[in-house]
Amino acid sequence: MKINKILPIPKFKNEDDERNFWAKADTSKYFDYSKFRRARFPNLKFSTETISLRVPAGMLDDVKIQANKIDVPYQSLLKIYISGALEADKKNKFAFAS
Repeated sequence: MKINKILPIPKFKNEDDERNFWAKADTSKYFDYSKFRRARFPNLKFSTETISLRVPAGMLDDVKIQANKIDVPYQSLLKIYISGALEADKKNKFAFAS
């Protein structure tokens, strides 16, 4: 059985050089995959994006009242509602899709 020698990773002048190198390089020549271990990132947070959403004033008032009752920020409650609707829609095979 032939054992391939792991090549040393070259030194790069800048990130562009490194990016170009790894875009073309065969990583199996530079890493021994048998020594890899599964990484865990328990404190990793999902990236979020700010959006602007227009809703009727009465609906927003209702959400704020409900959020106040359960002691959560109303924006968080809106995310919970959206997430729940998406999950329900997936289970119903996209019932809202036309």
